[in-house]
Amino acid sequence: MNLDILTLFPEMFEGPFSHSILKRAQEKGLVTINIYNIRNWATDKHKRVDDYPFGGGAGMVMMIDPVVRCIETMKATREYDEIIYLSPDGELLNQGIANQLSLKTNLLILCGHYKGIDERIRQHFITREISIGDYVLSGGEMAAVVLTDTIVRILPGVLNDETSALSDSFQDGLVSPPAYTRPFDYRGLKVPDILLSGNDREIARWRHEQALIRTEKRRPGLNLDQDMGSGVE
Repeated sequence: MNLDILTLFPEMFEGPFSHSILKRAQEKGLVTINIYNIRNWATDKHKRVDDYPFGGGAGMVMMIDPVVRCIETMKATREYDEIIYLSPDGELLNQGIANQLSLKTNLLILCGHYKGIDERIRQHFITREISIGDYVLSGGEMAAVVLTDTIVRILPGVLNDETSALSDSFQDGLVSPPAYTRPFDYRGLKVPDILLSGNDREIARWRHEQALIRTEKRRPGLNLDQDMGSGVE
């Protein structure tokens, strides 16, 4: 998979993409992540990328020309399955969307900033808009990190245990059941006996029951009918 990210602040990605699962995925050659600074496509000597909004109002808006020039340069090098803009009013990211995007080959992600981007970019160049939650961030960079992580971690070969991602919360429409590790008895706090029984069928049954209970208690509004299993659009 190839992920190209367009941003005004490329240095914000150095930490998240240099550690843990995202680092290993890149080292294994399972994903290539490229970060591009939109300012490099600004044409004036000050590398200006924002301007005041027409009609007045507070804040600045990312200008259309640098962003479009950047996108067109990227599109000249490869064909993208999706050009994604991270926006508070986009479709809410869930595991089903992550599954779908993990099947793609080339993704282009645009990070907005300030009061957002010129609407004409959204209308004519963006193919999909995604939000990571009903709140506002200072820019799309942190959202891009979240989206990238949700996609990359489920690519085949990324996790050492291939079944790990399949048992994540939301993969089957439920949150994950409780998890325990050693020691069995910590200051009188004991692990449920069923998990030490060695009976795989009963353990699986217990975990499913616990997932149902936890989902009903903590996420009763979770949509169990959303498309999550196959990742096929």
